[in-house]
Amino acid sequence: MDSQHWRAVITAAQAGDRRALDELVAGWLPLVYNIVGRALNGHADVDDVVQETMLRAVDHLGSLRDPDSFRSWLVAIAVRQVRDRARRKTPDRLEEAAAADFAELTVLRLQLEGQRREVAEAARWLDDEDRHLLSLWWLEVAGELTRRELAAAVGITRQHAAVRVQRMKERLETSRGIVRALDGACPDLRETTGRWNGRPDSVWRKRLARHIRGCGYCGGTREAVVPAERLLVGLALVPLPAGFTLSLALGGKTAAAATSAGWSAKLLGALTKPAVAMTAGATIVAGGAYVVTQPPDAPPPRAAVSPTATATSLPPRAPAPPAATPKTSPSTTEKAAREKTGPYGTVVDAVDRAPDPNARPAALPRRPESGVTSTGGPKAVMQHRGDHVTLTGRGYVLVRWQISPGSRPGALVMPSWTGLKGRLFHVASGGSRRMDDPLPGAPNGYATGMGGPAIGYAVLSPGTQQMWQNEYFYLDGTVTLTQNERGCDYGLIVFPTNRDAVVEDIDQGPPQGAIRYGLVRDTGTDRAPVPQYLTRGAPADPATVPQRSRV
Repeated sequence: MDSQHWRAVITAAQAGDRRALDELVAGWLPLVYNIVGRALNGHADVDDVVQETMLRAVDHLGSLRDPDSFRSWLVAIAVRQVRDRARRKTPDRLEEAAAADFAELTVLRLQLEGQRREVAEAARWLDDEDRHLLSLWWLEVAGELTRRELAAAVGITRQHAAVRVQRMKERLETSRGIVRALDGACPDLRETTGRWNGRPDSVWRKRLARHIRGCGYCGGTREAVVPAERLLVGLALVPLPAGFTLSLALGGKTAAAATSAGWSAKLLGALTKPAVAMTAGATIVAGGAYVVTQPPDAPPPRAAVSPTATATSLPPRAPAPPAATPKTSPSTTEKAAREKTGPYGTVVDAVDRAPDPNARPAALPRRPESGVTSTGGPKAVMQHRGDHVTLTGRGYVLVRWQISPGSRPGALVMPSWTGLKGRLFHVASGGSRRMDDPLPGAPNGYATGMGGPAIGYAVLSPGTQQMWQNEYFYLDGTVTLTQNERGCDYGLIVFPTNRDAVVEDIDQGPPQGAIRYGLVRDTGTDRAPVPQYLTRGAPADPATVPQRSRV
């Protein structure tokens, strides 16, 4: 049901409409059940925690000032109730068996098979904290929550949430390997598990993981392992169990009937009078503006691209009036410096022709290096719209593309660089192939990194520079890279790196069996090309950064 409908239902419930309150509780009960059920893995306390969550939501509905934030507010209540339950654990309840294993319920009710079943069963091997986070991340990937709501529910920033989710996913993948190995026929593994009681826990997870890492049989992948997030996209909520109805969740009564038997005096008050004075209008919070100057009147200098590729430039555009935003307007000092040194960088804003596979790259100029730090750590994986990392320091950064048109083809919304302080250049491309190159061994040469007729295509925006598997950048300052995935399914992996690694990658050409050598774009000057979709500002939606921005 759309947000406009729920906004009306929530407003009516706050005003005392009993039917609206009934609909509100019934409509959101499955979401709460899935969060609590997966977080507690079907423990006997699931019913109580779900009930308490819904009661608190009804009791405090009047405190909700913005109906549009109801979902994130409700999810936060559910997470708090799960945490409170953990704090209330007594020794005699620590070992209590689950009333109904939620992993098994997920498999049975959603009829999961293959690797989807494997992911559900792997959840049993996670610690409580990871399982709590999984309960939210699962719903995020399934399209029921946003990353912002996930972070708010856990009470951390989105950057911290990205780190926490990545660590949880790594342990989930380890657990998937354990599930896969236990289904196998490794005699050494049978011997290892001879003393295991069959109950997943962290000690046995580490013990079995060590065995798998050192075992050729268990460690060998007999089929392509699909990332968990690809398997969970669009997956439905686990249906409520038989008998787990709205009447059970509200202590045996619907909201409209709750006035009898003294069930909840607070609920009665919520039903019989307006809960909160609503404001007359909505408040729209505008994001930070950004300032982008126009491209130079002359075409980019030929030196901006090495002789291994041919680049074309779009015709110059008429200058636009400067944006009146003092926050991001250049200072007098910056203007003077720009007039003295000329324009900073040249945006790579035109489709180029693929260089000859045997053409060796030009020499990569040397730039000062002291290292780059990333808020996502040494390997930040960004696979969802809105994921981002902030990079700081002086040195090189690798952005590796992983495009999956077979999972979801369509228009590719390019990532963007925002909030630049200092300098950022696009210095080289590598990875042995461009995304429009055929994949090795592909039938009829169709299955390229951008797709093919059998699986669908990833379509670039008009004028987008064709990316390579590995794109290298040089940073001297700080900047934020945001994943704007929306149409086509793709991920970015961001690694701080160094010049030696860049040179080694781009020099891996046809003699070593790769498709082609890499490409150098760095001129060694401040006129070296800068990335597309780059701004010194902080737009509310990073996906709106102009392609031919100049900074």
